Formats: sequence, C-alpha cells, structure tokens
Amino acid sequence: MSTDTAERRAEHVRGVTVTFLACFAGVVAAVVSASVASGPEDLLGVYVVAGAVLMQFPLHRGLEAVGIDLDVDDFGPKDFLYVAFMTFALWFVCWTVLLTTGTSP
Repeated sequence: MSTDTAERRAEHVRGVTVTFLACFAGVVAAVVSASVASGPEDLLGVYVVAGAVLMQFPLHRGLEAVGIDLDVDDFGPKDFLYVAFMTFALWFVCWTVLLTTGTSP
C-alpha cells in the first residue's frame, strides 16, 4: 500500500470515527433529554446536549491514548463546529420524534 493511500485511509477512518461519535452522542443525548426533561420547554434537555458536545473532546483525546489516532491537535474551528452541529442535529431530530410520539424511555 502506498503512502498516499495509507494517508487517505487514515483520514477516512478519522472522519468516520468523529462523525460516528458525534451522531451517537446526539442520539444518546436525545434519549437522556427525553428521560430527564419534562417537555420541550424544559431547558434541562438543552443542557444535556451541551454536555454531550463538551464531553466529546476529552473522549477524542482518550481514544488517542488507546491507539485510535484522531489528530485532535489538528482540530480547527471547522472541526469543532462540525462536531457540535452533528450532535445537535441528531439530538434535535431524535428528541423531536420522541416528544411527538409520546415515547418515554
């Protein structure tokens, strides 16, 4: 495998891993919001998603310690905004579905 192909593969794995973690955190935050918040007016649901966004960055560093190289040191504003947006978007969609169907975990 050439060096160029290995670098492209590493970048792809990094992108998939960061996207998966952001989406998974959004879904988990929606389930937690549905469990602890009394409804859409309750700010506790927003605090949950804010916590989900903030806890991901130490998690990324922890994954690097385990051996999954995410190049967190190279994260720029665009990367942080991407993680925040993907987490928020999945949280919003999932929590909306949970609220409109009346489902409570």
